Amino acid sequence: MIELAGIIILGILAQWVAWKFKIPAILPLILIGLFVGPIAAEFFNEDGSKWIEPVWNGTKGLFPGNGLFYFVSLAISIILFEGGLTLRKSEISNVGPVITKLITLGSAVTFVISAIFAHYIFNLGWEISMLFSALIIVTGPTVISPILRNIPLKKDVAAVLKWEGILIDPIGALVAVLMFEFISVGGGSGFTKTALLEFGKILLFGFTFGFTFAHALIFVVNRKLVPHYLLNVVALSSVLLVFVLSDLFAHESGLLSVVVMGMVIANSKIHSFDELLYFKESLSVLLISILFILLAANMNISELKLVFNWEALLLFASVVLIIRPLGVFLSTYNSKLKLNEKLFISWVGPRGIVAAGIASLFGTKLMQQGVEGAEYITPLVFMIVLGTVLLNATTARLFAKLVGVFLKESKAIVIIGASEASRLIAKYLIDNDRRVVLLDRNKSYINEARDNGIEAFDVDIFHDSLDENVELNDVGYLIAMTGSDAVNEFAINQFSELYGEQGTFRIATSNEAKLEDNQMNGMLLSCKDDYINLNDSARDYPNMNELVVSSSEDYLNKLKVINDELKSIPLFVKMGENFEVVTNVKAEDIQENNTIVYLGKELDI
Repeated sequence: MIELAGIIILGILAQWVAWKFKIPAILPLILIGLFVGPIAAEFFNEDGSKWIEPVWNGTKGLFPGNGLFYFVSLAISIILFEGGLTLRKSEISNVGPVITKLITLGSAVTFVISAIFAHYIFNLGWEISMLFSALIIVTGPTVISPILRNIPLKKDVAAVLKWEGILIDPIGALVAVLMFEFISVGGGSGFTKTALLEFGKILLFGFTFGFTFAHALIFVVNRKLVPHYLLNVVALSSVLLVFVLSDLFAHESGLLSVVVMGMVIANSKIHSFDELLYFKESLSVLLISILFILLAANMNISELKLVFNWEALLLFASVVLIIRPLGVFLSTYNSKLKLNEKLFISWVGPRGIVAAGIASLFGTKLMQQGVEGAEYITPLVFMIVLGTVLLNATTARLFAKLVGVFLKESKAIVIIGASEASRLIAKYLIDNDRRVVLLDRNKSYINEARDNGIEAFDVDIFHDSLDENVELNDVGYLIAMTGSDAVNEFAINQFSELYGEQGTFRIATSNEAKLEDNQMNGMLLSCKDDYINLNDSARDYPNMNELVVSSSEDYLNKLKVINDELKSIPLFVKMGENFEVVTNVKAEDIQENNTIVYLGKELDI
């Protein structure tokens, strides 16, 4: 009981450490597992026992007999199903040709070239070499996002790495599952006629069960045949049912079924999809926390020694310095990405949780079947996962500066609220070469913004994790412009440190707009105008206007005229290529040819 509770406690502690220090969770999870497992047995306990013993002598430990095997199988099935839920056709069509090539051509390059290197460096059979190469295709978002979160990058570079990680997870898992099942049915005997027939059987039942049960679950959910409070547990039990049932009809087809099931549901119209995905993500976090401590603890020093040699170092260097760059440069050929951006994408390719988890499961299964070389699968993949995560977590920021993709100053702007006034301001700033992102829960506002060519997202700032969005890494300004004073205050308090490095502003409350003593409040976008005034002016006079000033005195005179006009609202001062909020500008800093930018009625001054 102590060991089981200890695993859960250590797993959640590892997740917290990962969040606190902004590192991938897989790193502390595996290190903790190795420490309480093989390292404790080798260096701390004289009798050679582990502090956490998943299986001991086959019949003892937390999971005696085949208990660990069954638990890992079911846990991986849920994780793969959640991965399948993230793959939507609409997302593939929207991410652009570079990412599409990375998850197709790049994956093919990794699969083929890695297999060749593994075969000749470790003298492994072609089947095991190809399984290894299939497992290291994936670069999951759970390992990339923490690495990129604190590196200011151009949106395009961050988007490529983010979407590659999201989309390649289920694709890589599917390739690995297919490769494993082909080896499994052949028993390591090669590509025989029997193996091909069995493989065909696995494909038939895997796709059939996944497709059929996905549509059955969609029907049940959409017809509201189960109460809302049972929705998530019914979905979970359906995944486990599909996995077990598919395995009964065609051995080893269960994993393929759940991946297909997840993909079908993700690309269908099903009620409460977001809630279902959120539940599966939360469950996956718990399972992953338990799973990786167990898997790492179950390894032995003898397995670790298999990769403690120059051959493993050569294979790792080949993956990082040859295979990943080759896949990236072939996939980005003739794209708009610059050489330094391609180099950075080539450098950042950490392998993730799906690779390590499936490797442990497949390695164990193939060893039980007596497949030659299967003992190398788990330690080799763990070596690639740990090595790439450690390398990228410690060097990505430095490498970004070295190749020149590190943004010295974050100039992009996030505006909370997408009302008409927000859209006018955003459009003006975009036309002046500034990146602006609008966030709002109002879908009609978001759609209008997008129709006007403005980057906008339907986001609930109270619930959505904005800090996980690596595409906002270049944001340095935060402006809160919603109709709720409470929402604006929350946005300032919650996100100013993350997105307001260069400046944080909000619109005045109704009470503040009536005061005379807030003229020097540098946090306000406009001292005398609240949400109603701004949007009334934007509705009656939907324009952003400019007035060039010649001196400090001229600036003060024109600013007074604008302020005296009810439907004109001064917002910015344009100083060369820079914009400063009016409330932050001192008259003595004004120079000739600076420009006052104001919203509303155009004035003839």
